[in-house]
Amino acid sequence: MRVRSGDAEISYTVLGQGPDVVLLHPFPAHHGVWQPVGELLSTRYRVILPDLRGLGESGVGEGPATMEKHALDIARVCDEAGVGKALFGGESIGGYILFEFWRRFRERVRGLVLANTRTGADSAEGRANRLRSAEEVGKRGVDSFVESMLPKLLGKTTQSNRPDLVARARAMMMKATAAGIAAVQRGMAQRPDSAPTLATISVPLLILHGGEDVLIPVGEAEQMHRSAGGSTLRIIPQAGHFAVFERADEAGALIRKFLDSCA
Repeated sequence: MRVRSGDAEISYTVLGQGPDVVLLHPFPAHHGVWQPVGELLSTRYRVILPDLRGLGESGVGEGPATMEKHALDIARVCDEAGVGKALFGGESIGGYILFEFWRRFRERVRGLVLANTRTGADSAEGRANRLRSAEEVGKRGVDSFVESMLPKLLGKTTQSNRPDLVARARAMMMKATAAGIAAVQRGMAQRPDSAPTLATISVPLLILHGGEDVLIPVGEAEQMHRSAGGSTLRIIPQAGHFAVFERADEAGALIRKFLDSCA
């Protein structure tokens, strides 16, 4: 399914019937990261899986794909799909977007799952590296970018033992274009510090994190848990930054238990 949002067309998939759950995927993949978990949840829930602006089958639009644009895109998808109030989950950039979505549309949020994400904005060095990467992908191509990212995104256990998952992750990331990758990188470089936002979250909150994540250390998830009163923290062992994809059965069971408690 597709819907127009501002200057881009946003693609999304719907699975199952029941209370609404909206799941936002990590960079630089697409909704397929959440597909296995979505299928597990779809026996009781209606699961909406958007492709973020600039990734998967969604359009890029003009300029950086900022968190504000992404949040408005998700609101537009929800409007089109008839979603009033829902449980939302986001991994990595999906979490960054949900902080912005909460700031703008908290009345639409019944509960939150934040996976392998952080509250902080990029450091000056991190921002410079991200902008440099956005420039280089246009020169070196998507293949080179994907191969450089794979070891950072998948846990060492997955890389050693699950060549099938490595191949599927590579195929998802190869759907991205250089223009899309650059736009999303530039948008992430502009994101604000969301630590103050975390303190305002008043709905049930589940924090998931891969025990082998080298991009965002487990300590950051633990700090989020301490800062968010009443939140639940679960570490998924033998999984990296794409934890919900690498260990879909375990992640799905944890999320299903959380959703059932919210419902």
